[in-house]
Amino acid sequence: MEHKETGCQSREGPILCINNCGFFGSVATMNMCSKCHKEMTMKQEQAKLAASSFDSIVNGNVAGNTEVAVAQVEVKTLIAQPADVAGPSEAAMVNPKGHSRCSTCRKRVGLTGFNCRCGNLYCSLHRYSDKHECKFDYRTAARAAIANANPVVKAEKLDKI
Repeated sequence: MEHKETGCQSREGPILCINNCGFFGSVATMNMCSKCHKEMTMKQEQAKLAASSFDSIVNGNVAGNTEVAVAQVEVKTLIAQPADVAGPSEAAMVNPKGHSRCSTCRKRVGLTGFNCRCGNLYCSLHRYSDKHECKFDYRTAARAAIANANPVVKAEKLDKI
């Protein structure tokens, strides 16, 4: 009688796990047994961790709060680039084994390498822009930074009433 008055409905009998493992599930664990629910949450956490680490590798940053769809789109653009381009960009590419080398002299630099604004890695001898034929335009970048930091302020020509 109390169930009819309050509107609550009770299930008839125990709920079996939705993964058909033979154990009983509960509403708190999304109709799964505790073992299946724990495995599902572990898989979701590992997928999130893998997506964030993959995204940080693709984008080159540590921010892990971006969507997985963005990482998949960027992977497609990286694959679509031609692989037979010759020139200094090949020397700048990091070896797949993880050995970091100077883009000019190919010396192993390890953790002591210097990243330039042109996007390459250099040893202590070639770290300055005049030592490695840097293509980055420092003057234009400085002008843009100053322009962004100091917006133009103009007064009204007529006073508003």
